[in-house]
Amino acid sequence: MARSTPLPRRLLNSGFAWAVGLLMFGPVLWMILTSFKTEVDASAMPPQFLFFHWTLENYLTVQERSDYFHHAWNSVFLSFGATIFGLLVAIPAAWAMAFAPNKRTKDVLLWMLSTKMMPAVGALVPIYLIFRDTGMLDNRWGLLVLLGMGNLPIVVWMLYTYFKEIPKEILEAARMDGTNLPQEIFFVLLPMAVPGIASTMLLNVILAWNEAFWTLNLTTRSAAPLTMFIAAYSSPEGLFWAKLSAASTLAIAPILIIGWFSQRQLVRGLTFGAVK
Repeated sequence: MARSTPLPRRLLNSGFAWAVGLLMFGPVLWMILTSFKTEVDASAMPPQFLFFHWTLENYLTVQERSDYFHHAWNSVFLSFGATIFGLLVAIPAAWAMAFAPNKRTKDVLLWMLSTKMMPAVGALVPIYLIFRDTGMLDNRWGLLVLLGMGNLPIVVWMLYTYFKEIPKEILEAARMDGTNLPQEIFFVLLPMAVPGIASTMLLNVILAWNEAFWTLNLTTRSAAPLTMFIAAYSSPEGLFWAKLSAASTLAIAPILIIGWFSQRQLVRGLTFGAVK
């Protein structure tokens, strides 16, 4: 029987958890509050937390100045498209490394992970030239492939970890029943790894949604996602804090809602196989 935690210890743990949560969410909360201020109130010193003139003027101005829904659609297309593309490539790769390894498997995994250690700016010139010469600049499909391949090492590593927790005996039993390789992957392996795949998918969507470096350098208008939408409010004339906060709030709102409703699945997937 597990020992009960004393009340003072539970209160201390809860207080510490709330303090860490508020510390992490504090900047986001301040950004949301600033989006409802006038530019004068947003720059006021000392800062005004709750007692200010609330207004929706910034959101109306942002929508009039920029086509939010155009940028939002590009973000949805790029993030979910890159995630689907990455999963189509990563699932067979992770299966091969988990259930048909060879002496080079660990070296390949480490090499894939090492590619994430190079700063993205190191590959900017060749990738920009490739996009320019192939006519893929400011193109959704080219950016989709780039984002999918950029996050591929993380996707493969996460799926490999989840697949390793599945007993090989189950797959062997399926083979004895006459399943071929595609049936083994799609009808036996994937249903058992749904929590891991769901958390991997959500993480990949968040990474692609927040990607700013490539979108700012390879897009201008047609394929520009919400990262470009936010950057438009930082100009040489100065920073318009209230309007910038409104644009940022609109940009993070969809992914924040998705993360809120998917948190149980995300936690379950990220802890998949951690306790035996």
